[in-house]
Amino acid sequence: MNNTKSSIAVIGAGKWGQALHFALSQNQETLITSRTPRDIKNFTDLQTALNCEYLVIAIPAQEIRLWLKNNFVNKNQKILVASKGIEASSGEFLNEIYSEYVEDKNIAFISGPSFAAEVIQGLPCALVLNSRSKKLYNEFKPFFPKFIKTYYSSDVIGAEVAGAYKNVLAIASGICEGLNLGKNAQASLISRGLVEMHRFGKHFGAKKSSFLGLSGAGDLFLTASSTMSRNYRVGLGLASNKSLEIILEELGEVAEGVKTSEAIFNLSQEHNIYTPIANEVKLVLDGKDPVNSLKDLLTS
Repeated sequence: MNNTKSSIAVIGAGKWGQALHFALSQNQETLITSRTPRDIKNFTDLQTALNCEYLVIAIPAQEIRLWLKNNFVNKNQKILVASKGIEASSGEFLNEIYSEYVEDKNIAFISGPSFAAEVIQGLPCALVLNSRSKKLYNEFKPFFPKFIKTYYSSDVIGAEVAGAYKNVLAIASGICEGLNLGKNAQASLISRGLVEMHRFGKHFGAKKSSFLGLSGAGDLFLTASSTMSRNYRVGLGLASNKSLEIILEELGEVAEGVKTSEAIFNLSQEHNIYTPIANEVKLVLDGKDPVNSLKDLLTS
């Protein structure tokens, strides 16, 4: 694609939004916008961006409902959601929130292992574009550069659960590392976390294959094993007995796992789903001693 007029825009200019803007700009002019002006090539105002046929929305999960209510006008745009999380206040998945504004055939969700810092360097990665419409996947696929390989999946809920849950497990893994529990413990935590993630997703109709591939295992292994992950760094801070307020202030970015842990905790209680790791993450975020949390995990 070499469009003379841009037909695609990224909404949200955080690190992930900027990385996607960089990637998509390799093949065609791509606009980008955010609440505050940024010195980025092809930065534009929101209304100009919303007039594009294709939109990549990369705003924090907890802000999406209000943003849609205040800003979005459906002009039959094709939407690619680049946020990962579950709304804490309602327990709703992002596809449920978007369904009030966008038809199923016009929406897809990104999943897979993809640190923004590496994407913006043009390093290779693979992503899954999840949509109930394969036609929509085929429309979005050509926008991506050669260094990003894309796959198709129709399992929207599987991608959503995996993308949200892995952030919570990354916090747990960061706590494990911060307590110097060793690689055996960390590997055990991550692998049992994958089982837990699948158990949770299965309850909501997700496919097992999503958790064994890029969306689940791939993204989890990446996010739960590197200080490049902001959620992992939250866990490290918690293990050092820092307050959550200070951790988030030092982070200077949104760590989606914090609010998502609350959503998973509430949903697991409501639906009677066994989620011991996610539950302990929520309790530690609420102030429980991480060492006591570990003891309870080992005996549960």
